[in-house]
Amino acid sequence: MEKKVLSAMQKAGKPVRAGDIAKMLGADSKEVSKVFNDLKKKGKIKSPKRCFYEPA
Repeated sequence: MEKKVLSAMQKAGKPVRAGDIAKMLGADSKEVSKVFNDLKKKGKIKSPKRCFYEPA
């Protein structure tokens, strides 16, 4: 799921919210939020502003 989320973030080309990625992937936003938290801890994504994320 992490690879799918990162790929969708790169395709978006701008900072996105978990709900945006969930819609793109047809997934649950809570599941995407959990993946965002994991990716943030690993340093693979960053948050340029509150609730928005982009690849690091």
